[in-house]
Amino acid sequence: MEIITEEYSIKYDVATATITWQGIMRLNGKEYAPLTTLLNDVMAQEPTQITFNLQGLKALNSSGITMLGRFVFGLQKKKTIQLLMQGSKDIAWQKKSVKNFQRLMPKLQFEWA
Repeated sequence: MEIITEEYSIKYDVATATITWQGIMRLNGKEYAPLTTLLNDVMAQEPTQITFNLQGLKALNSSGITMLGRFVFGLQKKKTIQLLMQGSKDIAWQKKSVKNFQRLMPKLQFEWA
């Protein structure tokens, strides 16, 4: 599963249950629908862990952060799937958002590169 545009790409590796995010995502709420579908499809497969590699996602607007928050909250309800986020200390939005994601899912793990 993947979504590729000129500005960003999201690719899911089934073997590792890793979703790799690249580029700049500044979409409005409705434009996130394909990504929400992809995330829900991954969650439906019920892997024991999902890894979000966000290290290449340079920008994400508030609509995108909200979309990710909803996914994290939904994943928390599952209780059987662990979430690992890999981020970059050099990307401001990631440093600001991690604590909010961890409030939604206390077991969330985060690795900085």
